[in-house]
Amino acid sequence: MTRSAGPERVARDGAASGGAASGSAVSDGAVSDGAVPDDVADLPSLAPGCSSVAALDALVVDCRACPRLVAWREEVGRTRRAAFRDQEYWARPLPGFGDPEAAIQVVGLAPSAHGSNRTGRMFTGDRSGDVLFAALHRAGLASRPTATSADDGLRLNGVRLTAPVRCAPPADRPTPAERRRCGPYLARELELVGPRVVLVLGGFGWRAMLATLVEQGWDVPRPRPRFRHGAELPLVHADGRATTLLGCYHVSPRNVSTGVLTPAMLDAVLHRARTLAGLAALDS
Repeated sequence: MTRSAGPERVARDGAASGGAASGSAVSDGAVSDGAVPDDVADLPSLAPGCSSVAALDALVVDCRACPRLVAWREEVGRTRRAAFRDQEYWARPLPGFGDPEAAIQVVGLAPSAHGSNRTGRMFTGDRSGDVLFAALHRAGLASRPTATSADDGLRLNGVRLTAPVRCAPPADRPTPAERRRCGPYLARELELVGPRVVLVLGGFGWRAMLATLVEQGWDVPRPRPRFRHGAELPLVHADGRATTLLGCYHVSPRNVSTGVLTPAMLDAVLHRARTLAGLAALDS
């Protein structure tokens, strides 16, 4: 995965936070989700001009278009959770991870404060990722069942992971304005990757995907199809491209611990995704 040099990671000079990201205000100079500084306001608008996934990834990691998210991701990187106080946080936007020509694109919500925001790779370093990568491995779509760091050697087979929002948001809740501002990255990634199947985790990702597809000119039915686990929505673009959206409950710790999402349910959705994408014969 290509990343630009960009600014240095957040220095390890803060006190340990000892807790998960919350919705409390960012201390010492927090910035509200309002006007975007002129020097970074147009960075997402450059996404349509990216000619490759690598170029898009390099653009994403330098983005500072959402002041609230920039302030939060960097605050978390300075204070850090106690368990990770000796680690250097990524504390920047997250590019997608996986096959740049993937047949299956998995779309989540946003990076977690002490998971991806720490490790610098989508779904890596938190309990949601633990569930997802174990399932991908069972399905023959990942080289190993665990993901601990960006340099752990994990490979994905025919799969790419991404999110509608690329920075960790306070309380895991990006605003609609932040989703729209980040939207050009997801739109261009889908154009460049061209997945046959888009597996969407959770209602936020589902709504964001439908909005992005409408903006791209896909023929999305009205009224907009509601999210549900196992939902299957074939779509066709005016230029003849086709893809299928699959809905899956998010792999969040709450959904897993309460039985809303079981391993068998997740395996069934991944099996369906593999079949639709023509990847049924893949080996891990």
